[in-house]
Amino acid sequence: MSLLSSINRKEIIENLKSTTYDLVVVGGGITGAGIALDAASRGMSVALLEKNDFSSGTSSKSTKLIHGGLRYLKQFEIGLVREVGRERAIVHKLAPHLVLAEKMLLPLIKGGTFGPLGTSIGLFVYDFLAGVTGDDKRKMLNKKQTLEKEPLLEGQRDVLNGSGYYAEYRTDDARLTIENIKTAGKYGALCINYVQVDDLKYEDGRVAGVRCRNIETNEAFDVKAAYVVSAAGPWVDTLRKKDNSLKGKRLFLSKGVHIVVPHERFPIQQALYFDVTDGRMVFAIPRQRVTYIGTTDTPYEGDPDRIPIGQEDVDYLLDAANQMFPDVNLETEDVESSWAGVRPLIYEESKSASEMSRKDEIFESGSGLISIAGGKLTGYRKMAERITSLLGQKLAKDHNRSLKPSTSEKIPLTGGPFQNSGEVEAYRKGIGRKLAKLGLDPFYADYLVYNYGKQSDEILNKLNAFNNEPETALARAEAWYAIHHELALRPMDFFNRRTGRLYFNLPSIRRVMGPVLEDFRSYFNWSDSRLKEETAAVQEEIDWVSKFEYSAKAGKAVSS
Repeated sequence: MSLLSSINRKEIIENLKSTTYDLVVVGGGITGAGIALDAASRGMSVALLEKNDFSSGTSSKSTKLIHGGLRYLKQFEIGLVREVGRERAIVHKLAPHLVLAEKMLLPLIKGGTFGPLGTSIGLFVYDFLAGVTGDDKRKMLNKKQTLEKEPLLEGQRDVLNGSGYYAEYRTDDARLTIENIKTAGKYGALCINYVQVDDLKYEDGRVAGVRCRNIETNEAFDVKAAYVVSAAGPWVDTLRKKDNSLKGKRLFLSKGVHIVVPHERFPIQQALYFDVTDGRMVFAIPRQRVTYIGTTDTPYEGDPDRIPIGQEDVDYLLDAANQMFPDVNLETEDVESSWAGVRPLIYEESKSASEMSRKDEIFESGSGLISIAGGKLTGYRKMAERITSLLGQKLAKDHNRSLKPSTSEKIPLTGGPFQNSGEVEAYRKGIGRKLAKLGLDPFYADYLVYNYGKQSDEILNKLNAFNNEPETALARAEAWYAIHHELALRPMDFFNRRTGRLYFNLPSIRRVMGPVLEDFRSYFNWSDSRLKEETAAVQEEIDWVSKFEYSAKAGKAVSS
């Protein structure tokens, strides 16, 4: 029985009920997924529970960069920059199809945040801390070289001093999460979505498992475990409160918004990191058929499950892009899609959201509940390693068991293995030739390989099973794969987290959603009313990410 097929969901949950685990991980974002992989590969029996879909919170709503955090040098967070800087290269090696080299251009504008000398020194230190070598080392470019790299900066010619040019990596955070989940499954971890942890279970005052609820059936059940780790992101303090251990440090939620426009409306040639008039920095990243811009950084106290995107957020990012690229003249009507997430930071008195540390922190309560919060997408593997090493100490003390050393830096993620970027590119060209014969847009080669890696072949092999025009047949083949191999249970799991269509190819959803939802109906034996509900849910999500308004209440922005 495949533990990664939603068709087997009933049997998977029966396994949960009947097994006592070494570890239950609460939260199916990148941190929880990383912990499940590290712990399972070191010999622990692991169950991971996620109340919504995997990566449906913060881990599908980042800037989608595996980057070292250049701006943290300004805050003197040397250790953080060193660790995540070096992690970039490791994660790239684990999944070079999914974590792609992305050179970043930092324009130097007269009167801007960064001057040429300070930038040169800062990028040198950045490379040194991250262990960057060879062609990836930073370069300082003059005005002419900068404009050759990015002609769209021509509007800044009179005030452009040149630029810094340095190495980062781009990813899809939700795909990175699901590939960690799938790889953890290969080591025996049982990971399931739409199972909510409602409470903790105790024996003699110690945490001994969790009380859960199957969101699909509303059935409550218990899962027993020696240890429980909460990697619930913005919901970490909710579980700490249930444990009566919410004391001392707490979370501070910072909202980050990104907007997406068609690439022809903002045709940058490469990724940029540039000044905003309020002293912050903003990214603009080209991605296949679109360009996305972000992010904001503001305090957030609302529902982490439904984070609004308002006209104020959109205006901020459009103004930032238009100030740096005055010839572009982006408007709200150009915004095709958007997303908003919250960063679960550790609260620091008297600091703004932008100033608070991105370091992770582990909390251990008197009952034995272990929680981890903070941190960056780039550092997920090291965070997981620290948690599992702590659990190893406890296993040795409590149960006289020893764990293997962590080898997660050498475990290729599903979708590979690829030896390097060159092998990825050769594979991408082969996929491109297959797609050309099918009449599909050439960008789908990048889309497939950078999402699925070598799993693209299995999807394309399934294409002939569907009697549709090529784009719809591809979507149906992907949906089949997502349901049977990636635990997709609802259409938005597929349209958002498994494929990124909601953000990066929104128009395609409208074209393929009818046949795809009919397939979901067939696979899961939905009633007419359930199909109607799910169709409405997809349309609601489309409206949520593409329509904005100003709120009359306290100037807060909302999405409608």
